[in-house]
Amino acid sequence: MNAGRVTAAIFGSLLLGASLVAQTPEPGTQTATPKREQQMEKRAERQQKRIGQGVSSGSLTPKETVRLERQEGKINRDIAKAEADGKITKKEAGKINKEQNRESRRIKRQKHDAQTRK
Repeated sequence: MNAGRVTAAIFGSLLLGASLVAQTPEPGTQTATPKREQQMEKRAERQQKRIGQGVSSGSLTPKETVRLERQEGKINRDIAKAEADGKITKKEAGKINKEQNRESRRIKRQKHDAQTRK
């Protein structure tokens, strides 16, 4: 896999993550993001930074990066879907938290395995 594809995948994932955070509320609606949504979005940002750091340091191969980015994209879509009705329920938050825990473990395993970018 070439560097251009990896770069495009990272850029697309960052763009999706940024769009979740940078959504502007409509006039007359609540401007403060409720605590659950804010925590999930911050965690998604931190995990995205971890992936980016792995790419820049060479500890993630292009194939690993694409896989992690795809999984991050799914989590971001789940967050957006949960926020669509205006509030994330405890059940939705639990599901997303479980997905983020799993993704965090995957990021750690991939960054610390013996594979490196050549």
